[in-house]
Amino acid sequence: MSEHDSMWASGASGDRPAGQAPQEQEGRQESTLVGQPEPTGSAGSPAAEAPTTAFPAASYQGGSYPGYQPHSGYPQTAAWQYQPPAAGGPGQPGTPYPGAPTWQPAAPAPGAGNRAVRGVILAVAALVLALVSGLTGGFIGRYFGAGPTVTKTLTAAPTVDRTSVAAVAAKVQPVVVDISTPTGEGSGVVISADGNIVTNNHVVEGVGQTPLDVTFSNGKTAKATVVGTDPGGDLAVIKATGVSGLPFATLGDSDAMQVGDTVLAIGSPLGLQGSVTAGIISALHRTIDEGANSRNGRGNSIGDALQTDAAINPGNSGGALVNLAGEVIGINTAIATSGQGAGNIGVGFAIPSNQVKSTAQQLLSGKPVAHPFIGVQIQSGESGALIADVTAGGPADKAGLRKGDLVTKIGDRSIPDAKALSSAVKSAKVGDRLPFTIVRNGSEQQIQVTIGGN
Repeated sequence: MSEHDSMWASGASGDRPAGQAPQEQEGRQESTLVGQPEPTGSAGSPAAEAPTTAFPAASYQGGSYPGYQPHSGYPQTAAWQYQPPAAGGPGQPGTPYPGAPTWQPAAPAPGAGNRAVRGVILAVAALVLALVSGLTGGFIGRYFGAGPTVTKTLTAAPTVDRTSVAAVAAKVQPVVVDISTPTGEGSGVVISADGNIVTNNHVVEGVGQTPLDVTFSNGKTAKATVVGTDPGGDLAVIKATGVSGLPFATLGDSDAMQVGDTVLAIGSPLGLQGSVTAGIISALHRTIDEGANSRNGRGNSIGDALQTDAAINPGNSGGALVNLAGEVIGINTAIATSGQGAGNIGVGFAIPSNQVKSTAQQLLSGKPVAHPFIGVQIQSGESGALIADVTAGGPADKAGLRKGDLVTKIGDRSIPDAKALSSAVKSAKVGDRLPFTIVRNGSEQQIQVTIGGN
């Protein structure tokens, strides 16, 4: 496979000998997305004085794709690759600007020789109109004839109620808070009446037990401390002190979301608390790699992420992605950027609420977070994910998966490449038993794999 994983690749993953097929651990990508604290923007602050750092562009199946970064931190650059126009250049005949439509001359008006054709067309059109009119009248009125009288009732197509969006925003804004740390600012979502708040790990990373400042939608403030963090999944839970009876979020079913569903993003972009943006679910089951950030030097891979075009900017980290039922179906975590700024370009990502529920429960119980895994190295093959190596004694090994197997489906989910397999595994729960459809030596078969945790 030439694209080696069919997705992002950047220099951050290191040089590779020419012609060697890359391999990746499940859930690990070769792009970089840089996670840093939300800038405070005050004079003399690191955000104000930090130099702009250039990052290599990332290729996406022969085109160009920006590097990723969590939507918090210093301004960075992800340069776009550029392909010059074809010979001839813009403005010369037959060579439009790249991406421009090719204009065609208008069809000549029909002459006298086409009158017979026009007559046939008009006759057919009249017949169709008569039939449509007759059918419409039949539906609106009654059928009269030898049989019993039948009445048909038509119902108008529903219209979009834009006031419902305002109602959703009003419902959810009280459960979204602003979080200020010694190094930056982000957002959070209240998940219990006594002050438990879920946010991104990169919002609170490095603060230890230093008290945080939480500002609620009504302007009241409280101190908070970190309950637990999950750096691998970029989630954390903090606890506001001295509060009770708080409104809290309803965490919806992220698996029920479909591409095209309307969503709202609520948080504190650039410190503007309570900001609401609207968009849709652009894609499901994305696997993104946050890369190495300036504070911990590690990269975090997030699987099964929701992609949205709702505007997300620095400060939205840890805020809510909401469906039209007013349920939180994701925690906003990352954006793609291009050019000189770190602002929204319509490509943002949220950790799905079903992962948030599981992680928050484990953190609140004081348990380490178990991440789903099967113990394989994978690379994209032709129409599937190719098993490049199997960890001895791991879940895949115990189930009978072998090096060279091509995984094409997990359950009813199609697996076109390595990233799809990684996303499917990460969206599962530890202990789930899933059917893997594989091709081995040209024959298709199913193998049951029990998802492990690490």
